[in-house]
Amino acid sequence: MADLSESSSLNERAQRLFKVLVERYISEGEPVGSRTLARDSGLDLSPATVRNVMADLEDLGLVVAPHTSAGRVPTVRGYRLFVDSLLKISPLRRGEINKLRSELTSDHDPEELLATASQLLSEISHMAGVVTLPRRQQMVLRQVEFLSLSANRVLVIMVAKDGHVQNRILHTDRAYSRSQLEHAAKYLTSHYVGKELEVIREQIVQEMHALRERVTREMRAIVEMAERTFEVSAERSGYLVSGQTNLMGFSELASVEQLKELFEAFNEKREMLHLFNHTLSAQGVQIFIGEESGYQVLDRCSVVTSPYTVDGETVGVLGIVGPTRMHYDRVIPIVDVTAKLLSAALNPRG
Repeated sequence: MADLSESSSLNERAQRLFKVLVERYISEGEPVGSRTLARDSGLDLSPATVRNVMADLEDLGLVVAPHTSAGRVPTVRGYRLFVDSLLKISPLRRGEINKLRSELTSDHDPEELLATASQLLSEISHMAGVVTLPRRQQMVLRQVEFLSLSANRVLVIMVAKDGHVQNRILHTDRAYSRSQLEHAAKYLTSHYVGKELEVIREQIVQEMHALRERVTREMRAIVEMAERTFEVSAERSGYLVSGQTNLMGFSELASVEQLKELFEAFNEKREMLHLFNHTLSAQGVQIFIGEESGYQVLDRCSVVTSPYTVDGETVGVLGIVGPTRMHYDRVIPIVDVTAKLLSAALNPRG
């Protein structure tokens, strides 16, 4: 993130020119030249003076001049400074608020509400709207057992800390001996007791998968059984997305390769879901600009999120995915208001 002290280090003239540059670029998507800035800033400055200020902003890493143009565009660092220090939020239009209120009501069942919220985010922003599915109460492991069945099937018996028992049958690629299954169950119970199933799955992948080729046959069986046992499917932990095709309308995202990677990320879900779930414990609106997301496929995108609640507990996150030159002044209140109205609709008064 940009150091907020940068805004105070810029004099009023530089702040004004920088703000105009960002707003102009967001609106038009074209590099902004010195003559345009001199005219639009309302300051009595020559283009030469403006060029000097732009050079200073470029030295600070806030703007960059594309090699094909003499104009400048904001960098991710520049967008961050703009959003954190110079942005003035625009209230939603009355018609937009009325639309959100009329469609996000407790008259609808929860699944329909989540789908509606995703569609509304996309419709109002003209970008992609995402709503993660509510997290289910996670099972905390107390014990696991494996029993061999016929035809390469294994019965998994998981006992939760609260005494709840969950059974599932795994169809495996090969047969496992009784001793392998007993060893796997003993290892998993002793190493992962007291942890949630999703946490166990993640730790196993991180800690053991890299060792797969160097471990004993018994250990390999543990890794394979553990990955299958604690796998969390997309159907049980995913999100709803609407309006991905809206992103085709933005020139910086319109290359075939870029769109292919973006759509694959939406469909594959894992990385996008990880980013959204990362904000579950955050309060209010969170903004990831470009590479701040940590995922290369989103380097030219910004993601604006906000959590929603049920019975006072945060259970999911919704948000908008679009280009870095999105109208943050509009997107932020859209996300914020939608999250609050969705929470209200999911929590009808007795």
